[in-house]
Amino acid sequence: RHCTDIICCVIFIVVILGYIALGVVAWVHGDPRKVIYPTDSYGQFCGQRDTLNENKTILFYFNILKCASPVVLINLQCPTTQLCVSKCPDRFATYIDVQASYRYRPDQWNYFRQFCKPGFNNPRKSIAQVLRDEDCPSMIVPSRPFLKRCFPDFSTKNGVLTVANQTTFKDGRGKTRNVTDLREAANGINNVLDARSVGMKIFEDYAISWYWILIGLFIAMMLSLLFLVLLRFTAGVLFWIFIFGVIGIIGYGIWHCYWEYDHLKGIPGSDLTVYDIGFQTDFKVYLQLRQTWLAFMIILCGVEVIIILMLIFLRNRIRIAIALLKEGSRAIGYIMSTLFYPIVTFLLIAICISYWAVTAVFLATSGEPVYKVMANQALCKYANLTCDPETFNKTNVTKLCPGAQCTFAFYGGESLYHKYIFIFQLANAFVFLWLVNFAIALGQCTLAGAFASYYWAYRKPADIPLWPLFSSFGRAIRYHTGSLAFGALILAIVQLIRVILEYLDHKLKGTQNSFTRFLLCCLKCCFWCLEKFLKFINRNAYIMIAIYGKNFCTSAKEAFFLLMRNVVRVAVLDKVTDFLLFLGKILVAGGVGVLAFFFFTRRIPVFAQEVPMLNYYWVPLLTVIIGSYLVAHGFFSVYAMCVDTLFLCFCEDLERNDGSTAKPYFMSASLHRILGKKKLSPKKA
Repeated sequence: RHCTDIICCVIFIVVILGYIALGVVAWVHGDPRKVIYPTDSYGQFCGQRDTLNENKTILFYFNILKCASPVVLINLQCPTTQLCVSKCPDRFATYIDVQASYRYRPDQWNYFRQFCKPGFNNPRKSIAQVLRDEDCPSMIVPSRPFLKRCFPDFSTKNGVLTVANQTTFKDGRGKTRNVTDLREAANGINNVLDARSVGMKIFEDYAISWYWILIGLFIAMMLSLLFLVLLRFTAGVLFWIFIFGVIGIIGYGIWHCYWEYDHLKGIPGSDLTVYDIGFQTDFKVYLQLRQTWLAFMIILCGVEVIIILMLIFLRNRIRIAIALLKEGSRAIGYIMSTLFYPIVTFLLIAICISYWAVTAVFLATSGEPVYKVMANQALCKYANLTCDPETFNKTNVTKLCPGAQCTFAFYGGESLYHKYIFIFQLANAFVFLWLVNFAIALGQCTLAGAFASYYWAYRKPADIPLWPLFSSFGRAIRYHTGSLAFGALILAIVQLIRVILEYLDHKLKGTQNSFTRFLLCCLKCCFWCLEKFLKFINRNAYIMIAIYGKNFCTSAKEAFFLLMRNVVRVAVLDKVTDFLLFLGKILVAGGVGVLAFFFFTRRIPVFAQEVPMLNYYWVPLLTVIIGSYLVAHGFFSVYAMCVDTLFLCFCEDLERNDGSTAKPYFMSASLHRILGKKKLSPKKA
């Protein structure tokens, strides 16, 4: 063996060093507090320790009507004065009313002035001057904090939009306005508040059910391991059992849906449609409708018919695939450590994700506070120009534009670093994709090397090298880092292009240009297909690299033409195997899911008292089902890599050897018989 794709290896190492340097620079310039804490009009953080705003954790908007929507409030700067306060207003009040009653009820002024600029205590100042200087808001409305910002406390009563049970309010400028003036903001705010309520309930469910979720995932892991162990001895019987098990589970689902559908017959309200009741956060509401269970039953029936038809037409191919799976099971039995290698890949990807996320946050929060002129007059020529708050009052801007203020706008800067923040974010995303694909490539090459050492062992298991997994990992790192980085680079470029296309599609969703949308759709489809093709080529190229130690391009070419020369076998063996393994994942996830369903719905009498009280029982249920599928996928992905490696080795074995004494086959006798060879020359002792 020798080092391959050295140039790409050097570039990869340089890029990693540059990526580390980018993270250090972002860490020096960035400040995550800008994400954690809201910022007032003076660039100060609300709720930051050891500052005047330490006890003022919420951001208050003087005139929320100018903000239009919560998206503007959260992501951009609203064109009104913003102030850090300790709590949101809980009543309606206007500056005019408070000023008029100051002599008789000073407590109202004391309450109102906490939403004025710090230090302002002059209730006799005219409303025109107060609004010009923006010393106080013209009005306050009952609000509640969300994302550490004060939003009006909207609610719907008998189909009428209200704020604190009122439909009108005084705007502080002598007019009485309807709450519907806030409808544009209210629509978005109500949605995010509902989402927040649901999110809190989901968090509570996770907090009290995490222990049982872990138990469910542990059961899924044990089932996956048991499945792989049994596969070595009873592959055929076990596969037919779980195939019919999947059919049985779906059949039970069909029967249960029919039973629920028939049971709800005649119950008042059960004949309503989903359209009639609209969107409901409580999933149980839909389970009281006959239409819901009828839809579930139709879907399950369709899935059942498709699976049965596929089994009928693929029955002969399944027999061939089972033989290959037995050989794969035998290989894993000799190299059991491969089952736990996905943990290494998971840790490497977790490190990449963590570093990317932290770097992205620090890059996004890089920069110094930028202040801009905010003028009440639309014709002010200085509006939106940058300014310095320390010297602003000494300039002519306040004279030419009465009421103009120098307020905080955003974080940025004029230095070379700040000008290229967007480029750095793109580089961060690109290197992240490169590193993730490299971690996956390293795992595939390592596993392929371990399983190839099993196949090419002349006498199994006597000739299998000691510690094949660790030896394969060492070879991949020492000799083929450049080749793995090359393959990962090609895939990362295509994935970055797909990300850019998705971004453009999101930005152009509102456009009326049909040709542009059609072109984007075609490009997205083409690059999706290209990514799938490259993943297939890379996977087999890494197998050839693990076997022969050649560079990436040579290995990819040889793997591609080898597969093309055996295209029928590829379709029959490889893809049918993938299908059967997918059914195995469904069986594990479905079995654990059914068990979790009976547990969390208190249908297992023995554990009925142990079940925690949940807001939504489907939260831990879906978590267990999805988690079980991912656990099974982790174990079965090793198995799939084993089968792919053995199949490629088998094709290579057939082309390089002829079964003679001089060139004996390396395949096992059972695999040799299944794949149609009549005579296998005895191997030398």
